[in-house]
Amino acid sequence: MNKENDTESSVESSTTTEAPKATATRHDLQFPRRFFHLSMGTGAGIIYYMFLTHQAAVSILGTAACLVYIVEQLRLNYPEHASTFSILTKYLLRAEEQLKESAGMPFVMGLLLTLLSFPKVVALTSIFTLAIADPMSAVIGIRFGKNRIVKGKSLEGSAAFFISTFLIIFGVFGFLFDNDMSLVTLLAIIVSLVMTAFEMLPIKLDDNLTIPIVMGLITWFCTGFLGIPTV
Repeated sequence: MNKENDTESSVESSTTTEAPKATATRHDLQFPRRFFHLSMGTGAGIIYYMFLTHQAAVSILGTAACLVYIVEQLRLNYPEHASTFSILTKYLLRAEEQLKESAGMPFVMGLLLTLLSFPKVVALTSIFTLAIADPMSAVIGIRFGKNRIVKGKSLEGSAAFFISTFLIIFGVFGFLFDNDMSLVTLLAIIVSLVMTAFEMLPIKLDDNLTIPIVMGLITWFCTGFLGIPTV
């Protein structure tokens, strides 16, 4: 009798804590994840530009990084409470991220390190590139990519990355910070070409971390070379 009760209790407990399994891979469109990526990054950039000082932005993102880290550790180390993270698992995680750290931590760390390392105009350009160009290239590449350049990358996806990055640089440096448009156009062409080539490289590091940092370094170097002010 006790054994039957224990079995029923065990089944009931496992049922109440079981979370939906993530089945999406990096080859799936997974629109909720792409939209979350785009909206969070774009929102962070807009808020930083319009309302926050550098110190305030660093403090807020530093706190966000701590919270994301804590949530990730709870999710990974307490599987008995997996149902608590059911929405996260169902809509935002990929299959390979269920038992390891998700892209959320590299994403917020990429934003934080970008803010810490670069002047505001460069940081904004890098943040918007990560937020917009990265998911745009993925969606276009998955949906319309037919001409493969390298493994996992298509001509269509890379073209989307180039165009998005070009427009971001042109908009941030030319309109938000009112620089000389001829120099801004040259900057946009050079940096977009270099970043598009970089994005094709088969680097094992998470691109949520590498894209904004490399974008910031290249943009900062090119602005100095072209004489475009960043302060």
